[in-house]
Amino acid sequence: MRPDSPNGAHRADRDSKETAVSGVRNGVRAGQLGARWIKSRHSNAEGNCVEVAPLPDGSIAMRNSRDPDGPALVYTAAELAAFLAGAKDGEFDHLV
Repeated sequence: MRPDSPNGAHRADRDSKETAVSGVRNGVRAGQLGARWIKSRHSNAEGNCVEVAPLPDGSIAMRNSRDPDGPALVYTAAELAAFLAGAKDGEFDHLV
């Protein structure tokens, strides 16, 4: 175990988990991505929506529409597909 890490993980290992395959770091300001953002047609005019944007390398960025220059989370297509499959199956219905 490394003394600077409580669980023995090397800092580079931990940092790599915060970065999607694209190399775009999670938490980057969404406005810096230069992406074309889209939202669901189910979104309302009060700004209660999550927006997504495809990135050039095939990864997908997500942001909160109430904070369009706030942090973006970046996922691989496989990660987002797994999440959407769970949402379609109702796995998250208890949250709303």
